[in-house]
Amino acid sequence: MRVLLLTLGSRGDIEPFIALGIGLRAAGHSATLCASHRFGPLIEGHGLRHAPMDDGFLELLHSPAGRAGLERSGSFVGMLSTALRLARQVGPMQLQIQRDCWAAALACQPDLIVHHLKIMGAPDIAHVLGVPAVLVPLVPMVQPTAERPCPVLPTWPDRLAGAAARRAGYRLVNALAVRFGLGPVKRWRRAEGLPPRPAALDLRHDAAGQPVGLLHAHSEWLLPRPADWPPQAVATGFWRLPAASSWQPSPALQAFLEAGPPPIYVGFGSMAGRDPAGLARTVIEALARAGMRGVLARGWGGLEAREVPAQVHLIDEAPHDRLLPLMAAVVHHGGAGTTAAALHAGRPSVICPFFGDQPFWGSLLHRTGLAPAPLPQRRLTTERLAAAMHQAVHDEPLRRAAAAMGERLRAEDGVARAVEWLERWQAGRRA
Repeated sequence: MRVLLLTLGSRGDIEPFIALGIGLRAAGHSATLCASHRFGPLIEGHGLRHAPMDDGFLELLHSPAGRAGLERSGSFVGMLSTALRLARQVGPMQLQIQRDCWAAALACQPDLIVHHLKIMGAPDIAHVLGVPAVLVPLVPMVQPTAERPCPVLPTWPDRLAGAAARRAGYRLVNALAVRFGLGPVKRWRRAEGLPPRPAALDLRHDAAGQPVGLLHAHSEWLLPRPADWPPQAVATGFWRLPAASSWQPSPALQAFLEAGPPPIYVGFGSMAGRDPAGLARTVIEALARAGMRGVLARGWGGLEAREVPAQVHLIDEAPHDRLLPLMAAVVHHGGAGTTAAALHAGRPSVICPFFGDQPFWGSLLHRTGLAPAPLPQRRLTTERLAAAMHQAVHDEPLRRAAAAMGERLRAEDGVARAVEWLERWQAGRRA
């Protein structure tokens, strides 16, 4: 089976697809991963074929305008406002991304396309090639359910958001996604001389109106499968990269770890708003107030700190599967990838969400006793962060719950289950 994987976003959007590609290869299949050009070394370093995608979208997100937009996106209204404000710039980038995905598809001639939610034109490519498409929602925000509100919408009180309102929230998000993403796809179809887009074709249905596969890369230990999900919507467990067995702490980091009790890891990836230096100062002051040591990961512009006190050690990055088990707790933005890494390490999280799905993961971990209450970046203060750090390190029920969840998740093989499901799904489409 030749599989084309299409994904877009930060490292947390890329690594699960790399993990899936590795699993497909181990099962004897061919996998090509089309993703942003800057991730080529990471993808090829894991032995996968990389089809490059334009970097413009990522560059926009990390430009001053993009950072300011993300900072305003802490609410649903803010996300809509940001989407409208950046639409003129994003449209041409989406068109180029669609062209790059099409070029990758023509080159590898896939039997199956597996794609991220952000690749809005993947169903069109699959339709033109006559192959099935499977959607991977890294956040369960596509398939309607009455059991919980859509993760990227406000959390309404249950007395106001009944079953019908919850389902309607998912339909609203699907409609908005199509509204903001369909224009470039239609322009691509016209430029390629393709017929008009079939009316039935959308994120959850193929051109004939039949449901597509919805393959969720999260664990049911953390988020149980809703009873009203249809058979084609499944959750396999988190998709994790193979252990970075060759990684060792640098001599400086090793010396820091041995010089005192386990520190707190703090990393926000590429999320930092407009003031990465100010965020770093808040973190360092919170560590001092809580009496904790810390390892700060600069990430992709997420934290800017040049001089730090003795109780803080700076790193650029490190494999989460090796570093986080050495920590006492993990402070992060609540992206799906970092959240999964902290859970697998069996360490409590302190989630400081910026936007999108991050508040959802923060609230979920708090409700399940795996983290203190989330601290939205808009309201983050030294005092609040210090208190949350202290709770994460010293609250024994919380620490025991995090350790137990880590044991359950480490026993799962989400990638293997996903590969098996894709094999069955593809065989069913051929039958």
